[in-house]
Formats: sequence, structure tokens, C-alpha cells
Amino acid sequence: MAALTPGRLPEVRGSDAVAKEIALLGQGSRYAATALVNGAVGILVAPLGRLRLALAIAVDAEADRVIAYELIADPNRLALLDLAVFDDDGDGAVG
Repeated sequence: MAALTPGRLPEVRGSDAVAKEIALLGQGSRYAATALVNGAVGILVAPLGRLRLALAIAVDAEADRVIAYELIADPNRLALLDLAVFDDDGDGAVG
């Protein structure tokens, strides 16, 4: 498992805590791309084309809200993910 930054919790709960955690993750957003992660909506962060982390997002479609997410940064786990990046042209196609 990848090491957490000192002071970061391995799990956060509640909308305020999650929002703060996501804001911290936003520091790498210029390298982020929307993708399918194991068939579900997600985000990949790959500076210079090298995958550093994946964010797998669970959505409750009926409630129209995110119910959970998992940040994966361990290289061994990243290598096992089934990934598909969306095209940049905005048509929603997976490339």
C-alpha cells in the first residue's frame, strides 16, 4: 500500500471531510483525466503519462450523488486496474 502523507487519514466520512480531502487532491488536477476505473466512473492522475493514482467513484444513481470513493496509489494495485480514458474531444467516447 502506498504511504499516506503524514497527518492524512486512510478513510474520511461525511460531506465536509470528503470535500476538504478532494480539495487537497486537486493539487494534481492538471494531470487528471476522466476515465472508467474497473467499469465505473473515475479519475486518473498521470503526470508526464505515468499513472500515479486512480480515483474510483461510486455513485447512487437514484439519489444522484457520490456515495463513496477509493483513492488508489499503490503501483501494484494500479497495475491490476481495468482502465479506459475518455477522449478529450468532449463527445463522451472512451478512447
